Amino acid sequence: MIDVQTLAIDPSELQARIDRLGNIGSHPDGGLYRALYDDGWVAGMALVRSWLDELGMATRVDAVGNLWGRIEGSAGGDAVVTGSHIDTVRQGGKYDGALGIHVGIAAVRALVAAHGTPKRPLEVLVICEEEGSRFSCNFWGARAIVGRIEPGEHERAVDADGVTIGEAMRARGFDPAHIPEARRDDVAAFVEAHIEQGAILEREGYPIGIVSTITGSRWLRVRVSGRQDHAGTTPMDLRRDPVAGAAHMIERVTAAATRMGRPAVATVGRIAANPGSVNVVPGWCEFTIDARHAEPEPRRALLAEIDAILADVARERGLELEAETMADHDPVPMHEEIRGILEEVVQGMGLRYLVMPSGAGHDSEILAPRFPTAMLFVPSRDGRSHTPAEYTPVEQIVPGVRALAGALHRLAY
Repeated sequence: MIDVQTLAIDPSELQARIDRLGNIGSHPDGGLYRALYDDGWVAGMALVRSWLDELGMATRVDAVGNLWGRIEGSAGGDAVVTGSHIDTVRQGGKYDGALGIHVGIAAVRALVAAHGTPKRPLEVLVICEEEGSRFSCNFWGARAIVGRIEPGEHERAVDADGVTIGEAMRARGFDPAHIPEARRDDVAAFVEAHIEQGAILEREGYPIGIVSTITGSRWLRVRVSGRQDHAGTTPMDLRRDPVAGAAHMIERVTAAATRMGRPAVATVGRIAANPGSVNVVPGWCEFTIDARHAEPEPRRALLAEIDAILADVARERGLELEAETMADHDPVPMHEEIRGILEEVVQGMGLRYLVMPSGAGHDSEILAPRFPTAMLFVPSRDGRSHTPAEYTPVEQIVPGVRALAGALHRLAY
């Protein structure tokens, strides 16, 4: 095992790259918005490609816009890959996704400078899209790599202006007919560095997190229907008020996740009542539930309890219930051997680390069923993410660069 503490990593250069890419794709209301195939995305991709070229990597863009930088290995074989996504949410920050690209470039640069040509090909991957912030899909880039884009999907997924992904692709010189050509079958391992996007590492004093599992999630759209009535003339005991019923459901659902404990979470992100007048008992109320857990059995138990709560409250209050599943993803465990390598590297650095689930989704969950995949986290200041306030001091990023470099050395050298 190499001594990663001796690798030459320039924090000021790393911060300069973070800031330079972080100035591309400004949102008019603050923060960033680099959306798939928009002008900011094009400029950001061009900048990162120039960095990969400077590193001496052979660069190419695949059929959907993923950018690959490659150093050939002396022994050939399947590639060891690191990277993350370049797109952002609306009014996002400059660390989510992009940090994995910066850390990957810094780690590969340090390894090549110190140890020369790897045995296996070593690649930096700049994934074109993960967030789903422009089109009605997400993980577009990673799904293309593993061949999970459905036939005709490029004409079904549209943005707020009615532009399909296919139309946006053509406007940038990509032909949707070639989407299947983005598939890769020659990846030996993928290791993604990322900000935690939560506050656990910072609050508990861990400089590194090693991801055990990417959480499983289910999104529900719930509609509770009652009876629309006059707000002044309908006694409380004669009402079938869907908002009151929804409020009771929401209280019990969030209490169930709280009672189960970490890493169980349940979030109501949207709620609306109809007709939405101050002096009318609504006829219906609609809300969403995002329920997550990183372990299969507790996840099933949480989802079953949520279903029972919704049915019980509706029955008790004489309300009609409709629940539509919008998304349902099982937990995705990370590769045990590569996790073990990361742990050995961090132990060799003399650092405390936390083996933890990821509460957010990542490209790694798409790649993991096909390729051996692992993730490492660096802390997020105050747990902030998906906001312009997203921040990790560079001195807390450098240990992540060294940990990634150590793992890439074990895998590729």
